[in-house]
Amino acid sequence: MPLDITLFLFVAAAALAFFAGLVKGITGFAMPMILISGIGSFLPPETALAGLILPTLVTNFWQAMRQGLGAAMSSARNHWRYLAITLTCLAVSAQFVTRIPTSAFFLLLGLPVTLFAVLQLLGWRPQIDPDNRRKAEIGIGAFAGGFGGLSGIWGPPTVLYLTALNVPKVEHVRVQGVVYVSGAVTLALAHLNSGVLDAEGLTFSAALILPGVLGMVAGFAIQDRLDQEKFRWAILIVLTIAGLNLIRRGLIG
Repeated sequence: MPLDITLFLFVAAAALAFFAGLVKGITGFAMPMILISGIGSFLPPETALAGLILPTLVTNFWQAMRQGLGAAMSSARNHWRYLAITLTCLAVSAQFVTRIPTSAFFLLLGLPVTLFAVLQLLGWRPQIDPDNRRKAEIGIGAFAGGFGGLSGIWGPPTVLYLTALNVPKVEHVRVQGVVYVSGAVTLALAHLNSGVLDAEGLTFSAALILPGVLGMVAGFAIQDRLDQEKFRWAILIVLTIAGLNLIRRGLIG
């Protein structure tokens, strides 16, 4: 992946990494969406995808382990089926990232995410019945993993899944971290194989780790002050913005 990044463009990418870390620290997600759409607006999409991989991996690991390894393992056991389906589909779909145009996929992800988030902001509260949880885990996990491998984005379906389960704030963010760090490892390995994460891509990605982590420190400080309902509203607002941006990318690239 030949990179020709000026200092100005790198500073812009670093600023986006800080902002993405800030939003992730508050809500638990959205870093890949901000980076892929932001950096992708002035650098090639493959470069943007490479750039998000290491900052996402590091911040997801921190997010998953914030309450300790025991809590993270407990979350992984509780949602193991969703995790396994997501990772499997992510690894498979990542191999097609350089061969399949992603505009249609952005639309297919952005439209339902925006619709569900707006409906919930208007008062609708979807619930996953315990009897249907297995079906939801398989269906939503396949959807999240399939899009994640192609676009580097698998947060919105995961957030919708956890919100529909009424998972409390701290557990909600930790489960996201467990799902995302596992996905980030899988994505990194998959794109080492696909060629997206070559030596230059790794260098660019590593340079974005520090601003992403600094943003997340600030975001955690804000998240700790939010109650459950304000946290839910923050999640839905970010989902709505993210969904609209995915639709924009699907329509105009």
